[in-house]
Amino acid sequence: MTESKPVGWPGVVHREGRTLTRVTSLPDSESKGPAAKSKDSVFHNPAMAGSRTRSVMLMDYAIESGMLGNSEVRALDGLSASGLRARRWLNELPSETASRLIATVGDMNQNALDWAMKTEADFPSNNGELNSLLGDLRASVISQGWHWVDIDPFGSPVPFLDTAIQSLARRGVLEVSATDTAALTGSSKNPLMRRYGARVRLDKLKHDSGLRVLMATVARATARHDRSIIPLLSIWDSHHLRVSVRVLRLMEGANNLESSLGWRVYNPTEEEVEASTNSGLLPKDSSTDLPIRCFLPLSHPVAREDKRISGPMWIGPMGDKDVMASMTVDRSLELCGAIYSEKDPANWSQKNVELENRKVARAVRNIAEESEAIYSHHLIAVDELASWHEKGSPPSPAKMVAYLKEKGHSASVSHYAEPSFRTDAPWSVVVAAMDAIGSAANDR
Repeated sequence: MTESKPVGWPGVVHREGRTLTRVTSLPDSESKGPAAKSKDSVFHNPAMAGSRTRSVMLMDYAIESGMLGNSEVRALDGLSASGLRARRWLNELPSETASRLIATVGDMNQNALDWAMKTEADFPSNNGELNSLLGDLRASVISQGWHWVDIDPFGSPVPFLDTAIQSLARRGVLEVSATDTAALTGSSKNPLMRRYGARVRLDKLKHDSGLRVLMATVARATARHDRSIIPLLSIWDSHHLRVSVRVLRLMEGANNLESSLGWRVYNPTEEEVEASTNSGLLPKDSSTDLPIRCFLPLSHPVAREDKRISGPMWIGPMGDKDVMASMTVDRSLELCGAIYSEKDPANWSQKNVELENRKVARAVRNIAEESEAIYSHHLIAVDELASWHEKGSPPSPAKMVAYLKEKGHSASVSHYAEPSFRTDAPWSVVVAAMDAIGSAANDR
């Protein structure tokens, strides 16, 4: 750390989660994406607060479960800006867990690193160690073997993937954000094809399709280096898409990558539904009702000009059941919840603390419940379901879930931003649930 004060210091004391930080100005609570960066400013994006909360919770699970071994954990916040993500790791993990953590903030901006380190000196974490790493992540990440690498760039993460994967230790976690959502969700078709080699249909599940394209991109990158992935968590949150994966040095998994890749088809034909069912991508169903969508294996021939098709994409589960089940609201507040103090350096009132804790809780809303059905084949947006079957008001996702579980199927309300639910029920049972809920509403 340099002895001189960073440019813009001391800024304003702010709090995110349980961690005090300094920012050049108080963030706009309504901000939904990254603002322009000036040469000497230290960037802080309040819209990524939920992402940072989930990152703390994921790291807590990974270390406590033994996923990363039993010794020290070397973690890199690769494009760190203010360094708040790494500082939240150190400050909000339980003391015994954080004591194993060697966290590093990486950036090309020396002022940003100075800012992060001086902020840590002002508001030191209880345990662990914080270091800084100056340089372009595409080169600096190779400096050592990391157990954890976080990539949160402006735009596409693709340029950073190969070296980040090469830098991971034998057991590692890679978290990848993408803010080029216009490309990944199909609005900007040429960048989507250039960067990700895919296409996405603009519909109610375009963000889920974008997440699956991003997951496939990470999976292909790991396979290039004889490694494989296990998805841990995938989230669409306001302006960005984010996937978190466990990376293993397993040649067999890399060789079997193709079995996890395929296509999503909107308004599938009978033949396509049969092919999906025969591939184990849809539950068997004796009804002639056809679902809104289905997955097809990568080997299934598709026409390039067919606008119903999205992909290639990841067609396997987009998260890990145990990881997601650990992300309860109670646990989020236990780890990350702000605590009121009359001597708070940020001068926060009790109301400010309560509002912050609502944000912390909202970051994980429905994730633990969704774990029960994360391996299901259907993600269904209720607005689309109602219009597909020419019904009036869309059914409540919670009521659909309750009905389907009563019938013995896996089902859960989804964390997906569109009102939606996941289920493994055959399509005819989904339709029956919607009809039953509609009839019950009409009888009242």
